Amino acid sequence: MEYTLTFSISSFVISQKGEGQKYMYGGWWPVWWMGTYSMVLSKSAFFHKKYLSLYTNQMPASIRNYVTKNRNCEDIAMSFLVANETNAPPIWAQGKIFEIGSSGISSLGSHNQKRAECVNRFVAEFGRMPLVTTSVKAIDSRHSWFW
Repeated sequence: MEYTLTFSISSFVISQKGEGQKYMYGGWWPVWWMGTYSMVLSKSAFFHKKYLSLYTNQMPASIRNYVTKNRNCEDIAMSFLVANETNAPPIWAQGKIFEIGSSGISSLGSHNQKRAECVNRFVAEFGRMPLVTTSVKAIDSRHSWFW
């Protein structure tokens, strides 16, 4: 199966829900329909090695402990960390990858709800929403008609 490679494998949009500053985890459908995203999965991301050190040494211990305890949301935590440091969105880079397996935790019914809980918890920990929404895509111009 062929996918589009983003800064990672999948892009996601985090949207504000209501006046109480609650956010929801939108999954990839809003990205597909609207063409905007604010976060990507880290399982095949390219980022500078300094962010691994920052995650280990400067990420609030409460976030690392939450990720470890719940065995989920490490990609959201890394996206928050990088966005908080750079004040920049991720970049969608088109390419080919092949996904092996589709029965991970994302196939569970409560997955999006649990990830929304992570997003809201991390917003509280960071004291703000660091993710930046974008529609920028880096594509191979040899296969595009945008010129």
